[in-house]
Amino acid sequence: MNTPFDFDTNDESRIAYVRPVEVSELPQEVQDQLPDDKVIYAVHSAEGERLALVRERGMAFVLARQNDLEPVTVH
Repeated sequence: MNTPFDFDTNDESRIAYVRPVEVSELPQEVQDQLPDDKVIYAVHSAEGERLALVRERGMAFVLARQNDLEPVTVH
């Protein structure tokens, strides 16, 4: 099968970056809500804006997909 694909139309704004975040790096009011957690996961837009914080990596991916975003891991 030979179907042309225009890679220039790839919409990078639909990418969501998922990365681990040390709870100790978060504001104190957030830390107070997570007394037993050491690491949680952040979902960021392609522009770097933090969209959400969740306790589990899998949930970060589900959340992104439920909002029509394509999640990728950032180390």
